[in-house]
Amino acid sequence: MARHSQLVQSAAGPRRQRGAALLAAMVIVTIVVTIASSMVWQQWRAVQVESSERAVSQSQWILRGALDWGRLILRTDDRAQDHLGEPWAVPLAEARISSFLAADQNNNAATEDGPEAFLSGQIYDVAARFNLWGLIDAQGDIDQSQLEVLQRLCEYLSLSTSVADVMAQSLRRSWLALHSADPVMLAKLGGDAGRAQAPVMPQTVDQITWLGVDAGVAERLRPYVALIVDDQGGPVPQSPINLNTAPREVLAAVLNVDVSRADRLVQYRQRNPFKDVNDITNVLGSTPALTGNGAAVVSSYFEITGRLRLEDSVMQKRYLVKRNGQDIRVLFESSVSGKDMQAASGAP
Repeated sequence: MARHSQLVQSAAGPRRQRGAALLAAMVIVTIVVTIASSMVWQQWRAVQVESSERAVSQSQWILRGALDWGRLILRTDDRAQDHLGEPWAVPLAEARISSFLAADQNNNAATEDGPEAFLSGQIYDVAARFNLWGLIDAQGDIDQSQLEVLQRLCEYLSLSTSVADVMAQSLRRSWLALHSADPVMLAKLGGDAGRAQAPVMPQTVDQITWLGVDAGVAERLRPYVALIVDDQGGPVPQSPINLNTAPREVLAAVLNVDVSRADRLVQYRQRNPFKDVNDITNVLGSTPALTGNGAAVVSSYFEITGRLRLEDSVMQKRYLVKRNGQDIRVLFESSVSGKDMQAASGAP
């Protein structure tokens, strides 16, 4: 019996050793797999980051091409009037550029398997819109004549005139905060407490919700208003409205006429663009008293927009430029990116 017990114990010893060895091997394999997985994930992430950075760089380069296109068009437009029948007003139709993005290191043409990429662009006359910075004069006070223009514009857009009052007050506080190094401006703002509560100065129309209006109102105003800034980001208040490009609502507000008379101006200029501000007398029968910063038939400020669509993603770049003869200077640029909902849904 004792001999049998010794035989069992002697057989169990090697089994325990083999079990411990197997467990150790499994632990080692688990550690190796974990480390390998981590290394593979880090390598994959590095590749993804590099790919994303390369795509952004390529997109920026292509959208810069839209700016060069806009500059070229504006330089060739040296006429005494700016109107909607000129080449700059014709949009750049969406064109496929996938071959540039998918080209290999030898610059070979892309295959059909490359990503779908399309570029489009458009130039807008910023002088066709009401410049909101005109609401504030050089003393930091609200210009009443400009406020009345904005009130009429809101009325023609079926918005409450109180929207104009709210925006003017908010812009004034923002303007005073920008110039609060001047003790006089700081006092008008209400001291340090007023400066702390002043809204951040908007630089694009997309940011006018900062002025106390909701997104729906901002979207309604978008095609009719502008925020013109200089190359330092400071407000530019003096900017006459271009009678050849402004929509009827802006014309009616600036000229202080009803929308039906503004419609007559729009219909007339389609056939005969105005060569001089006084030409509107031929249509209206009399020259209305211009309010605000006045009117013109030429423009100095334009917005060049480039839109890149890559598969279901979209990147858009906007450049505010000032034209002075052949010099086209970028004053401000902004970008936005996101999903192309139409492409993502498979809509035609």
